[in-house]
Amino acid sequence: MELITQFFAALYELSNAMAPYILFGLAFAGVLHELVPETLVTKHLGKESIGSVIKSTIFGIPLPVCSCGVIPLATSIKKSGASKGATLSFLISTPITGIDSILATYGMFGWVFTIYRVITSMFIAMAAGILTNIYDKEIIEDVQEEHENSCCANTCSSTSEVEQKFSFSKAMNYAFVTLLGDIAKPLFWGLLIGALITIVIPQNLSDILVEYSWVSYLIAIAIAVPMYVCATASLPIAAALMLSGVSAGAAFVFLSAGPATNTVTIGVVKKMLGTTSLYIYLGTIVFGSVLFGLGLDFIFDINSIDAASLIHMQEEAGLLEILSSIVLWGFMLFFIIKPYFKKLP
Repeated sequence: MELITQFFAALYELSNAMAPYILFGLAFAGVLHELVPETLVTKHLGKESIGSVIKSTIFGIPLPVCSCGVIPLATSIKKSGASKGATLSFLISTPITGIDSILATYGMFGWVFTIYRVITSMFIAMAAGILTNIYDKEIIEDVQEEHENSCCANTCSSTSEVEQKFSFSKAMNYAFVTLLGDIAKPLFWGLLIGALITIVIPQNLSDILVEYSWVSYLIAIAIAVPMYVCATASLPIAAALMLSGVSAGAAFVFLSAGPATNTVTIGVVKKMLGTTSLYIYLGTIVFGSVLFGLGLDFIFDINSIDAASLIHMQEEAGLLEILSSIVLWGFMLFFIIKPYFKKLP
């Protein structure tokens, strides 16, 4: 009974810490989606140059698209003439961050960790794109993916060339129906797993992971690469790991590698860009995540910073946090239960 009480207490704290930033980030993401046409993205990424890679990375950083939702958009960009490097950098930078995830990261970990996460994701994405343009120049026939079979078939982005005026209702519909509907399930499980990790990981395991940080890095990579977890949903899991004694660097590895890869995206990269690009894609993400994770731990060590102290979770949440948490959970449960009602006669 005590464990159940501790679980719901941890879940309550995680939800209250993240909910206001997630909701505000979703609203901002909806506005951004309406203001930035996809045609603006596609026409700047055609050359096999460092410039096109940098542009694709910058385009991808704020876009609120998950690692599965980026597949059709990346396919469209590639078919519109984007280079392999630009396409790959876009595939990496877009799901690692997003305006909703950036704000949620700030709300939970503070601005230093947030800036570090954004900047390092840019370096990883640009490195992958540049290496691809250098070492993978062969021409491979583009293959249109069967998006109806992907995990985000109902939320794929449109590539319509028609210019439309800004619509607030469409922006909010995209934010709280399309986008939140897309991340509701992984966010739900992310919160539950995060709360569970907080109370379940035994102290002796935490001591081992603290003393042998390389073990926690290997575990983070092994879990993150094949797993589908969006950038926002990965935050409570990372926070729980840090609260359990895992280093900030290992948690960063999970936050970086998890959203950028999953089994679906791996298959698409191989089919769309080829085996060489796939190796560069996986190698850059794994190596870059571990390298910057080590860098984060080094910074914490020389400044004697406790990783757990970064996490902003107030014991007594305010009215705004509680209401935001109720709204967020209401939306999540609605989108999780909704498919089952469609199956009823």
